[in-house]
Amino acid sequence: MSAQSPKATACLALADGTIFHGRGFGATGETVAELCFNTAMTGYQEIMTDPSYAGQIVTFTFPHIGNVGVNPEDDETAEPVAAGMVVKWDPTAPSNWRAAEDLVSWLRKRGRICIGGVDTRRLTRAIRQQGAPHVALAHDPEGNFDIEALVARARGWSGLVGLDLARDVTCAQSYRWDEMRWAWPEGYTRQSAPQHKVVAIDYGAKRNILRCLASAGCDVTVLPATATAEDVLALQPDGVFLSNGPGDPAATGEYAVPMIREVLAADLPVFGICLGHQMLALALGARTVKMNHGHHGANHPVKDYETGKVEITSMNHGFAVDSQTLPADVVETHISLFDGSNCGIRVKDKPVFSVQHHPEASPGPQDSFYLFERFAASMAARKPA
Repeated sequence: MSAQSPKATACLALADGTIFHGRGFGATGETVAELCFNTAMTGYQEIMTDPSYAGQIVTFTFPHIGNVGVNPEDDETAEPVAAGMVVKWDPTAPSNWRAAEDLVSWLRKRGRICIGGVDTRRLTRAIRQQGAPHVALAHDPEGNFDIEALVARARGWSGLVGLDLARDVTCAQSYRWDEMRWAWPEGYTRQSAPQHKVVAIDYGAKRNILRCLASAGCDVTVLPATATAEDVLALQPDGVFLSNGPGDPAATGEYAVPMIREVLAADLPVFGICLGHQMLALALGARTVKMNHGHHGANHPVKDYETGKVEITSMNHGFAVDSQTLPADVVETHISLFDGSNCGIRVKDKPVFSVQHHPEASPGPQDSFYLFERFAASMAARKPA
């Protein structure tokens, strides 16, 4: 346990009693969550606003955080969802022509508690070796912390297993989406000639996923996570998309799996990403498991078994599909080259597939965008010539 510096204004307490002191920024107060680390070198704003990070505090292994500022165009949802942020160096002032605000002010206004000046290498090693810990994070400008109470809060937190967070981050009602991917010099443009009607189930959908669907020629209607099969089929879609999201897939599957099974029985093309991938796997009869520390970053190598190619992908998940439980009619298409965990499946002889990684590439590279085009092609193939 480290000695408290007189200048410490923030404290990170792990459930095992390990304490990290540092400099607080963002909002003041306390929060409790699961701690993960993210290895991306860009995209901190997209990460903090990704609904998949609900219930998590993010440790950034890359030290240069804040250098491009923030701007409304890069939000993945309306407000930050990650509970807090841990960084090595204090966030720097922005130096980017698109910056509309500095990161520290943005975090403070949005109630996110953060800590800087932490040995993130030591912290990352602890996460890798011991698994994603439950932690309490406190920021007090006066530096007054009840260490025993913070450790007790961390130990008392129930964790993500068994927790359905999709209900917390999903949309309140259905809406249409036609904004396409950002491109220089126009920025965002609108889809004016869609070819396919898609219903997207929002378990915590990132905006850039919806933009990618629109850019692939889709007229997108977004429905809440709790939508029924009747709600979906009443819109007469050409295909159904299952979005990313947070929490335990088995918990969300209590209401999502029956809906997905009815959609599969209707013989529609289905495409899932992240939690949507896990929901599809559960609906097909597989199981999911909690990972030791999960995969979080924009530099994860994934092998496509069917082409032999290796894609550098963006990932964010703490649960995974157990490939040993996949039924005989489901093919494992992608695996992580870090640990061999499942990263993709498809149903034999049906236009039904999903991936664990994030092909919308924000943050991250664009190696996997072809999956949106594959989804569009599967819908086009079912239409009369």
